[in-house]
Amino acid sequence: MTHTLLRPCLLAASLAFATAAQAQTPAPNRFITDSLDSYIRRGMQKWDVPGLAVVVVKDGQVVVQKGYGVRQVGKPEPVDANTLFMIASNTKLFTGTALAKLDGEGKIGLDERVTKYLPDFRLYDSTASRLVTVRDLMSHHLGFKTFQGDFTFFKSNLERAEIVRRMRLMQPTRQFRKDYGYSNSAFVAAGEVIPATTGGTSWETYVQQNLLQPLGMTSTFVSSAGFGQRPNIAYAYSNTFGPLARVPFDNWDNMAPCASMVSNVTDLGKWLRFQLDSGRYEGRQVLPWAALRKTRDANTIISSRKSGLYPMHFVTYGLGVEAADYNGRQVFWHTGGASGEVSNVCFVPEAGLGIAVLTNNDNQSFFEALRYQLLDSYLGMPYVDRSAQALARRKAGQSTAPDPTAALAARVSKKAKAPLQLSAYTGEYENPLFGRIQISQKGKQLLITIPNHPGLTATLDYMDGQEFRATYSDLVFGVMPAKFVVADGKVQTVELRVNDYVEEDPYVFARK
Repeated sequence: MTHTLLRPCLLAASLAFATAAQAQTPAPNRFITDSLDSYIRRGMQKWDVPGLAVVVVKDGQVVVQKGYGVRQVGKPEPVDANTLFMIASNTKLFTGTALAKLDGEGKIGLDERVTKYLPDFRLYDSTASRLVTVRDLMSHHLGFKTFQGDFTFFKSNLERAEIVRRMRLMQPTRQFRKDYGYSNSAFVAAGEVIPATTGGTSWETYVQQNLLQPLGMTSTFVSSAGFGQRPNIAYAYSNTFGPLARVPFDNWDNMAPCASMVSNVTDLGKWLRFQLDSGRYEGRQVLPWAALRKTRDANTIISSRKSGLYPMHFVTYGLGVEAADYNGRQVFWHTGGASGEVSNVCFVPEAGLGIAVLTNNDNQSFFEALRYQLLDSYLGMPYVDRSAQALARRKAGQSTAPDPTAALAARVSKKAKAPLQLSAYTGEYENPLFGRIQISQKGKQLLITIPNHPGLTATLDYMDGQEFRATYSDLVFGVMPAKFVVADGKVQTVELRVNDYVEEDPYVFARK
């Protein structure tokens, strides 16, 4: 930014010089011109990624915007620059930007207490309830563990108001405003501030009218519902629990402000140009720089230690975007993880550089390795194959850790007999946050049905002791142990786990 104390003539000259410099054709990048295609194709093969799209913006111009691989395994249709992917948590910066805009217009205050706008909002701790601000909601320092509550909310039929209400039941394990814990539900609450302060304008409508339309992002959608019926989409895949398999598309709409958006690299190139030009797009100021800058201010320290792999020393979190140093430049980015699709959006204003990578296998690190490789190539780092580096670390971890899914299968294969009749485990169970589940007998198995998650079930196969293997009908929830507690011959509780991608901690359900 030009210093505000410069005289008008110098300021105008400075801006004119910046505009002229930005219009110049970027210098060729050898990695882009000589190696990018082969690097991506090799990485996709090694990481088992069916399809990938990438955009690179440099000095105001799109220098790469293309797709690789296929949209659907076994079908010839290629991924191109217009192929749609779920961008998941890359939605968060759109939410943060919308609220920063309202703050700049004086319609909200980022540092005002949430209860000013949502009078019934409560957290588990009364002091935190009284002090929590709109900024806090988007800063991941409410004291929750990462993903806490998401098994309750993710792919459920709970509406946003009910999600926000249930946040008061989430007992924190960390310190308010001190410890980092990534919270999706807090962004849902932040999104609810928009209709509360705009006369009922929904989060969806506000983002559409104030961000997507001005930027001409005509192929970006605020809703993930109906994604499977749109043309030119990337299908979702995972090999977390076995060979690469197609997984159901997420519907994030009940949690939309944290993760519901759908886009492609053509539109994300426009978003990157907007970010790199201080809120301008095609010569027009879409958002005041003062408002955009607030999204990048550090609200939470994620790490302040030197990385052993990358030229980074700190990582912070703003309003839906992370920030770090990278070989002396300030880098902003966020990742997004939907079932079967992971992405990264990154920009380096000091270098006029923007990158977005979209992929359709959720169990790989190539989408991040490619980002680092591009950062290295533009920011003066010696060449290190970041994909090979990440793959070696992954394989080293796999060689020392047993396959948990295979271990559960081995226990089931012994065909031991449960200590109680299967009917003794059936009935209705309840968890205060999650709500009810129903366990019934299905032949030699047990079946869990979940009213708040329509269509989601889990089949229980006996292993040993009081433990069963739970295989969820939606692969993303995983294959996990289920532990019953029995006292005096009667079942008291069952502890359920899901894939760490959904939530890391178990839930205990008491039998009613």
